[in-house]
Amino acid sequence: MPPETLEIPENAVLSPDVLCWQRVMAQLAATLKTRNVHPAEAVVLLPYAQLIQQARRAWAGVAGETFFVPRFETTMNWASSLGGTLGLFTPSGDDLRMDMAVDMLTAASLLERAGLGAQQDALAGRLVEAAWSLGRVAAAVLPAQRQAWSERLAALLQAGLDSPVLALEAAVGQIALAWAAASAYPSDRLFQATPALLAVLEGFQAEPLTDALKAHFGERSISIALCLPQDLRAPAELPLPSLHAAMDAEDEAGRAAACVLAHLAQGRSPVALIAQDRILTRRVGAMLAERGIAMRDETGWKLSTTRAAASLMGLLRAMPWDASTDAVLDWLKNAPAFSSGEVTAAETELRKAGLRAWRDLPGTPQPAFAATQQLALQVDALRKALGRTRPLASWLRELRAALQSAGQWDALAIDNAGQTVLEVLRLHEGAEAEFDSAPTMTLASFTSWVNQALEGGKFSPEHPQGEQVVILPLAQLLGRPMQAVVLPGCDEIRLPVSPEPAGLWTPGQRDVLGLPSRDMLASANRAAWHYVLQLPHVDLLWRTSEAGEHLIPSGFVQELLLAQAGQGDSPALATDSRRLRPVAIRPTPRPMPTGEALPVTRLSASAYEDLRRCPYRFFALRQLRLQESGELDSELDKRDFGNWLHSVLRYFHEALKAAPTPELSAREAMINLAAERVTQAMALSDSEFLPFAAIWPRVREGYLAWLAGHEAEGACFVEAEAERQTPMGSLQLIGKLDRIDRQADGHTLLIDYKTEPRTVTAERIKDGQEDTQLAFYAALMDDDTLAAAYVNLGEKEATRTYAQPGIVGLRDALIESILTDMDRIARGTPLPALGEGKACEYCAARGLCRKDFWNE
Repeated sequence: MPPETLEIPENAVLSPDVLCWQRVMAQLAATLKTRNVHPAEAVVLLPYAQLIQQARRAWAGVAGETFFVPRFETTMNWASSLGGTLGLFTPSGDDLRMDMAVDMLTAASLLERAGLGAQQDALAGRLVEAAWSLGRVAAAVLPAQRQAWSERLAALLQAGLDSPVLALEAAVGQIALAWAAASAYPSDRLFQATPALLAVLEGFQAEPLTDALKAHFGERSISIALCLPQDLRAPAELPLPSLHAAMDAEDEAGRAAACVLAHLAQGRSPVALIAQDRILTRRVGAMLAERGIAMRDETGWKLSTTRAAASLMGLLRAMPWDASTDAVLDWLKNAPAFSSGEVTAAETELRKAGLRAWRDLPGTPQPAFAATQQLALQVDALRKALGRTRPLASWLRELRAALQSAGQWDALAIDNAGQTVLEVLRLHEGAEAEFDSAPTMTLASFTSWVNQALEGGKFSPEHPQGEQVVILPLAQLLGRPMQAVVLPGCDEIRLPVSPEPAGLWTPGQRDVLGLPSRDMLASANRAAWHYVLQLPHVDLLWRTSEAGEHLIPSGFVQELLLAQAGQGDSPALATDSRRLRPVAIRPTPRPMPTGEALPVTRLSASAYEDLRRCPYRFFALRQLRLQESGELDSELDKRDFGNWLHSVLRYFHEALKAAPTPELSAREAMINLAAERVTQAMALSDSEFLPFAAIWPRVREGYLAWLAGHEAEGACFVEAEAERQTPMGSLQLIGKLDRIDRQADGHTLLIDYKTEPRTVTAERIKDGQEDTQLAFYAALMDDDTLAAAYVNLGEKEATRTYAQPGIVGLRDALIESILTDMDRIARGTPLPALGEGKACEYCAARGLCRKDFWNE
């Protein structure tokens, strides 16, 4: 059957793609007739594969009654099709593969042979990038001439790189050139082909390989521009594109999605969504997917950004001996072989203990780590198996076994992106044999190799039938039958008039090597832009701000705005096509729960402080026991310093009690020893503790001076970190007292350390009825003659005591208040959210009470 033809209604305004194809196919048909070449003996090279079907349909429009169609191909398709006559192409040795998994190994080997083995970790990625950029140029040189081509360029490349500072850059350039020149390419066989006619349809930018093929075939080749200026309408005939200035990236994404939906609602399909800003495009795609829009993504994703790749990398990041607890927990949560209940229980223990490094988990059984230590038996067995150095092929076998043991293999095998991950890394059974000659690697080197392979890999989602939206690069819009175009990212950063060439090469080197110059890229960009403007329905979007900085539109957009202003019209921006819809106001009522079904049996000072500040906070955090998960890898803060200081003072006073000495130097040695012991016990690195280490000498000196005066008044240390509990019927008051001293008169002195500003401590004792902590601690002691005080350990000021007068009376009043409050809770009295000011600023329950949305 003849190919499907393009049916064009009479008097229709032809779109640019139809005009281009009509002219191209008429010129191709005329050339075949003039040269007496049978269509089936002609090869027509297209800029990209998506044009093949469009080209066949366009040919059918001019072919008349003939059933014969020229071979419409891309260079890669054509090279693959020649395998039947010239044999399949099989790369060998150090050939450049354009496969990151293989080329990273080759790059490391080449650097080793060049005497740069010590720098291969830093240079291998740059070498691959440089070689890949040269591969397109090298493939355009006849295989027999590549060596001479390389030698000629090597001397030119070296110019200006004689400085020792540039030695590594020069070495990478020379190795990349030699590597590209010594490689064989699948397209080499194209120089052996014998088409009766080679027709090259040129896109916005010339390709070195097609230029070389035209030169090679000489008179048997022709060049036809896929789009010429005469195919395009005059500016006066052009419909004005819709211009959308968005506030920020999210607003731009929402507007772009709305533009696409508006075009589809008017029957314009398919709509081209230009991926000028890949992150923004993915956001738009997610919005459209929620509406059930069928999308064809021709740009693909970086394989490393898929969930499948993240799952595999999570396993590898949990394997090193110094892996963080967070890294291990993150992997376990995504490993089906481990019970989610056991993982949650272990995480609770680890976060409560603040254990940041997995290796710090105690080896001997401890009740505080019961769930974690049971889980660690399985985890550490798997981690141990992946700990030693081994060849790459062995690493891949072990990784496959680890994925299977962790229950992650099946999820990868049934997922499209997961299958790509397994193929790229050669994880299928027997596929690792490709790397039998690869070098031995450490776990760190293997993880780096896997990461590089995933970064260089690409995942292309399956294309749906009858797509409504096509996501594609701007340059691949040429010749496509799109009914509308939505082009977000038209700002100065993402759509520059003169784009910066990618890669490591300088402008001079690019000129020597035959790589596209900045001017050539700018020319191609402008041609693509002019083509977009020819289309009848175009939306151009840009954001006016980013990260708090003002952002101006692309120079191309500014030209349009200036052109409108030059005609006496003020630049007209399109209205937001998103429709506002009325939403009924549904304010949140103030919560009024009751807690009688959750009896309180144990009460601490901090828990009762929560009740006094906000009853709802007590209900949520203490009765329901909803707690925030602590961060394990967060930076040390003032609270960490306070905990550290409490432990230091405990060890110091216990040591001083065991070996009393009035000598200041001896006491200073004791407290320094205690500081070292606590720092080691808390696994604090010198870098982490540096900010607090800087203030520690002042705190230490101030405290020792205070202690000398305190002891001169007759006080002596009794106990630190003392745990106490007092029964009150069915209720137990519990707490840990920072310190208990005995005064000169024999009475007990309760001390609570504070590292807060002095004004805050002074405020605590200003109104004893408002302060909970000291009165509560006094309730834990069966003593009617005790005293209590806060000791403020100042960072800049001297340590000072803040005594709480009348502590026994305050204690009795507090106990009465506790009994009254507990009775009211048991009777079902509501626990409203009453917090105000600072009580609400950092409250973990604020997201539950919804205070910001109350109907008051």
